[in-house]
Amino acid sequence: MYLHFINQFIQSVFQTTSIYQIYPRSFYDSNGDGIGDIQGIIQKLDYIKDLGFETIWISPFYSSPQADFGYDISDYYNIAPEYGTMQDVEQLIDEVHRRDMKILFDMVMNHTSNQHHWFLESKKDKTNPKADWYIWRDKPNNWKSIVGPKGWQYCEERNQYYFASFLPFQPDLNYRNPAVKQAMFDVCRFWLQKKVDGFRLDIFNCIIKDAAFKDNPFSLLHIVPSEDFPGGNFQIRKYSLNQEENFELAKELRNVVDEFQPERILLGEVFGKNEVKKKYLGNNDGLHLIFLFDMLFFKFKAKFFQKKIIEYNYHYPFPLVPTTVFSNHDQLRSIGRIGNNLAKAKLLALLQFTLRGVPTVYYGEEIGMTNGKISIKQGKDPIAETFRWVPQFIADMLPVGINRDNCRTPMQWNNGKNAGFSDGNETWLPLNTDVENRNVSQQKADKDSLLNVFKSVIHLRKNNAALHAGNIEIVSVYNPNILAFTRSYEKETLLVLLNFSNKKIKIELNQTIKQILFSIKNKASFNGFLDGYNGVVLKL
Repeated sequence: MYLHFINQFIQSVFQTTSIYQIYPRSFYDSNGDGIGDIQGIIQKLDYIKDLGFETIWISPFYSSPQADFGYDISDYYNIAPEYGTMQDVEQLIDEVHRRDMKILFDMVMNHTSNQHHWFLESKKDKTNPKADWYIWRDKPNNWKSIVGPKGWQYCEERNQYYFASFLPFQPDLNYRNPAVKQAMFDVCRFWLQKKVDGFRLDIFNCIIKDAAFKDNPFSLLHIVPSEDFPGGNFQIRKYSLNQEENFELAKELRNVVDEFQPERILLGEVFGKNEVKKKYLGNNDGLHLIFLFDMLFFKFKAKFFQKKIIEYNYHYPFPLVPTTVFSNHDQLRSIGRIGNNLAKAKLLALLQFTLRGVPTVYYGEEIGMTNGKISIKQGKDPIAETFRWVPQFIADMLPVGINRDNCRTPMQWNNGKNAGFSDGNETWLPLNTDVENRNVSQQKADKDSLLNVFKSVIHLRKNNAALHAGNIEIVSVYNPNILAFTRSYEKETLLVLLNFSNKKIKIELNQTIKQILFSIKNKASFNGFLDGYNGVVLKL
């Protein structure tokens, strides 16, 4: 009975949270070296708190050669000096909790840096104690990496090949070795003991591979990866992704975090069809949440989102909880998909915070930061380096970005020096060109800004149980440009109306409106007409 109560309580917490993602290198530089850092995040916590977010997720800041800017970890127990010290991180955790927020650390369990001492030992020879901590083969099979054609890398020192699911300098750990699994569980316990509230789990569905190393099937249809088919390079990753043992690993990791109170959160980065992805959640005994990335590639149409609402309700019914994410550190910013249109961005903000599930917002989305203009040849991103041979005009047409620098440019705090990001002479990546009108300071002063719309809808969600914990049901209004749905909790029902066109549309309602809770435009009134790109939340 006690465990059942705890599980239900944990579920309710996850339903009601909202997540703000920070890419620490680009958020705020406190010491003028042009690189964002932990103290910089601490200085901006009140900004995040004021917006209304309950949870912060921070991309990796552990010791690293920074070949992949932190996702290549060389020591899980220490901090990269450009970001700060262990004392800084402990202060960050305390300051987040002092503001009644939660904090998630990025945990990269699939691979390490090739500079990690585990790998340096493993590659020495085939007899040392860590010889099988990584995936070694005398003869490689046909497995390819996620971002390129070559998954196996030759190591002269050991005269064997190791497998890297991502980039060549990120060798995959061998989780079929119990010692490896225990070592990573101990890493998690170390940070949980420091009171971190949980982990975002990087490429979690890659971790355990087929034991027999069977070749992946060839496919002419899988040229580039997609949410449903995370293949690419003409290969279906049948034997290198989403193995049954991965679902069991999720449960084992859940047991680790359940050793700690108060409740801790596991949020997994996984790919595949919904029938596969939901297995990571188990029967409320696996990961608490998984990212649903198909909205990263949304179409700005009412029918697209209507379909997703129906799909998510079917696959993730209560107590399962879906997530909504429009942007992150790996993909081009969402506003680029809507022509950098702020009116459309406001509508998406209202949509994200009225949908069922947990919204995740990438830093800068709240002010409409656009994608950078950093070319493939100029990019520091190791993926950009891999694809330098691709002509820029082709790179610009691809559905997935091959230069992630463009979504990682420095946060735009004001229109002063370096957009208020740094007092230094240079920033690690060049600033965007839209700083003057798209910065925090300017938008705070404008009551109709995107920033203030974000703030309003986040607090609207927090203050209305129907929006953060209620059921969702599609409502037909017989117009293909209108997305309409209700959110219901106990005796309260709210109606959300969103106009995805630029034309005013008349809406016939049979229900009695008790109160207008929010409107992007004409905030105090609703007369049966919905202006172009306007959205309203009505209490029935």
